[in-house]
Amino acid sequence: MNIPQNIFKSYDIRGIYPEEINEENVYQITQSIYKVFLDMHNEPDKPLSVVIGRDMRLSSPSLFHIMQNALIDAGAKVIDIGLSSTPTFYFAVYHYGYDAGIQLSASHNPSQYNGFKMVKKSPQGLIKIGKSTGIERVKKYALDMLKIHSDQKGTIVKKDTVLSDELEETKKIADFTNLKNIKVVADAANAMGSLYIDALFKKLPLCQLIRMHFDLDGSFPNHQPDPLVKANLKSLQEKVLKEKADVGLAPDGDGDRLFFVDEKGQIIPASHITALVARELLKNNKNALIYFDIRYIRTAKKIIDESGGRSEITKVGHAFITEAMNKTHGLFAGESSGHYYFAFNGNAESQIPIITIVLSALAESGKPLSELVRSISRSEESGEYNFKTNHAEKILSSLKEKYHDGLLSTLDGISIDYPTWRFGVRTSNTEPLLRLNVESDTSELIKEKRDELIDFIIHLGAELHHD
Repeated sequence: MNIPQNIFKSYDIRGIYPEEINEENVYQITQSIYKVFLDMHNEPDKPLSVVIGRDMRLSSPSLFHIMQNALIDAGAKVIDIGLSSTPTFYFAVYHYGYDAGIQLSASHNPSQYNGFKMVKKSPQGLIKIGKSTGIERVKKYALDMLKIHSDQKGTIVKKDTVLSDELEETKKIADFTNLKNIKVVADAANAMGSLYIDALFKKLPLCQLIRMHFDLDGSFPNHQPDPLVKANLKSLQEKVLKEKADVGLAPDGDGDRLFFVDEKGQIIPASHITALVARELLKNNKNALIYFDIRYIRTAKKIIDESGGRSEITKVGHAFITEAMNKTHGLFAGESSGHYYFAFNGNAESQIPIITIVLSALAESGKPLSELVRSISRSEESGEYNFKTNHAEKILSSLKEKYHDGLLSTLDGISIDYPTWRFGVRTSNTEPLLRLNVESDTSELIKEKRDELIDFIIHLGAELHHD
């Protein structure tokens, strides 16, 4: 049996099927995950309740069956929720109080990939098993071929009410019963976001949903389920314009990221959705703590300040943000990559409330979405620029020296702030790249500073990377 070390990532386990993850090694990997769950539990000899879910990838049914067997042989109480988005999976673990969960998914990766997302419930919220929370132990147990065989076999039950319960729970923070006369186009990319979008709009009979690519198909026949790649949003943008729709929605492969398109076919920066949702939540939750990642902070921070809230900046990465929320008990977090997090979901992602809050704000404002977003915008953003380099630390040091007169943060790479603009450069958590983000008060200034920084980084020996 071969278990490649490279499948153990910063946030999850992910690899190519069948070369790296397959029917031969998934049993061993699953048992290693369960052993880490036992290590983290207060009663290590007590069988744990473990939620398992999966996405629509072509390899998922056979791998899922073996994952089930590995947990049953270990004595676990298995709760099978079947096909589900990752946010719905998180909801199942946290809302019902189960001990842990494993989601079989490779998120937005191409069709030949599969993988595992793992969470353990704690009193503070969900703990995502990642770089700082146990994935190295999962890797060690897997490579050591550790096995767990319980004298008493585990049990398995199927649970099929999770999504409907998630919708009901969402009503506690986002009232969508009066939404009407809004036309929405959604491109689900033949992936898992179609499930919660369909379920939500069945509760919104006075709104119109135009579906694109809603049939689950793990071969992704239309385009990759990655809304961060702008080419994957092109057909949605065109459809919004053609249908004269109010909003466009684009979830990723496992449904834990979501991007919005306005009525003009423009992609809305996720940081601006964070600011809009924060403003709406703060109407009934004054002084609440809201989080956003360090890539873009100016719009969210100013709107939160104006709305009577408190804010905290986090490192980039969904596991880091959930960990930060667990420690300081915030209400909501938004990330520039389209992840949005809620306390009610164990400080993990949840997209149903994001959709309903944005639609409610749209209906209440009486404005087109582009105008609503413009009204809360407090900054211009460059988009992310990536560089290949073997000298990341040298480049970061040179940037600190060149821009020494700005306010420096080393929370995640480096960020340097000036009164009218700021930039951040950090190493990727998932790829051998440096990532640059710039924001400023004006589009003219952002172009000037963006070009200045790109030229300087290239001068230091890095190569601009084009996706």
